[in-house]
Amino acid sequence: MTDAPLTLALVFGGRSGEHDVSVVSARSVDRALDRRRYRVVPMAIDRRGRWADADTAAGVLAGSGDRADEVAGFEGTHAVDTRLLDGSVDVVVPILHGPFGEDGTIQGMLEMLDLPYIGCDSGTSALCMDKRMTKRVLAWASLPTAPWIEVEVGAWRQRTDAIRRDILELGLPVFVKPCRLGSSVGISKVKDPESLDDAITEALAWDDAVIVEQGLDAREIEVAVLGNDAPRAAVPGEVVPGHEFYDYADKYLDDACQLLAPAPLDDDQVAAAQDLAIRVFRLLGCTGMARVDLFLEQSSDRWWINEVNTIPGFTSISMYPRLWGISGLEYPALLDELVRLALERHRRRASLRSG
Repeated sequence: MTDAPLTLALVFGGRSGEHDVSVVSARSVDRALDRRRYRVVPMAIDRRGRWADADTAAGVLAGSGDRADEVAGFEGTHAVDTRLLDGSVDVVVPILHGPFGEDGTIQGMLEMLDLPYIGCDSGTSALCMDKRMTKRVLAWASLPTAPWIEVEVGAWRQRTDAIRRDILELGLPVFVKPCRLGSSVGISKVKDPESLDDAITEALAWDDAVIVEQGLDAREIEVAVLGNDAPRAAVPGEVVPGHEFYDYADKYLDDACQLLAPAPLDDDQVAAAQDLAIRVFRLLGCTGMARVDLFLEQSSDRWWINEVNTIPGFTSISMYPRLWGISGLEYPALLDELVRLALERHRRRASLRSG
C-alpha cells in the first residue's frame, strides 16, 4: 500500500432479499476500517436497484442499527453512482449479499470499469451463487455433496406428480432451496409429504429454479478461506441452530442459535475441514475470500460440502471475521488483507491484458 490513504468505495444495500443484512454488514466493515489507511466513500443501493446520493448513503451507513430488523428504508435516485466513473476510487468493497451483489453482476460491472474490488471475480461469483451449478461442479470433481434433485418452475407445473415422487425417493427430511439466494431466504425443511408442495412454491417465489436436497444428520461446520494463489483457512466454527435449521431469523433476528468459534473438533477433524475447504476454494476458482460451509455427519464422521459464500456476512456476529479473529487476524487486519489481495489480482490481470 502507498503512504497516502486509499479511497474505498463501500457498496451496500441492493435489490436482494438480503438488503438489510448488507447494510448491517457494511456498518461493521466501516467501523473496522483504519481511517489512517483509507478514505471511505459510502455507496448505497436501494431495494429497486437505484443508487442513493452521497448524503443519503452516508446517513444510512452511519445508522446505529446492528440487526437486520433495525434497518430503515431509503430511496435512490441514480442509475449508478458516478463516483465509480470519475477515477477517484482506488478499490471497491462490495458488501452486497445475494442476487445483484454476490452473483457476479456487480463484479462484472467493476471489471468493465477496470476497478479493483475485493472478493471473487464475476465468473466464480456467478458459479458459487447458483447452488445447482456449484453442486454439479462438486459432483464432477467427485467431492462429497448431499444428493439432490433440481426443480425448474416450468417442469414443476407440468410434471408435479413425477417430480414429487422423485423427491420423496430421496427420503425425508429434505431441504428445499432457491438456487440463487443466500442467508437461508426462501429455504424450508420438509419433514412430511404434505408440506412439500408449499415448500417448493415458497422457494419458487424467490427463484425460477430450486434444489431439493437430502437432509443429513450432521453438524454444520463453517470454514473461512482467504487468499489468491495460496489460500489459507482459519480455524473452523460450528453453527448450532436454535430453530429447526439455521434460517434467516436464526442468523440475524432472534439470536437463538449458537456460533461456536472455534468448533469443538479434534486436530484431525480441523485439518480435514481446512483441507476440504481449500480444495473447494481452488476448484471453484475463488480469489480473495469465501466461506465454505460443510456438514460433518454424526454417524460416520464423514464430511460433506454444503455451499460456498463468496461475500459472507460481515456483521458484528458473523462467522467469517470471527474465525479469522481467533486465528490471529483481527477484523481491521483482515480488511487490509482483502484490499491487498484485490490490488494484487487487479495488477496481475492488468499485466496479462497488456501482454
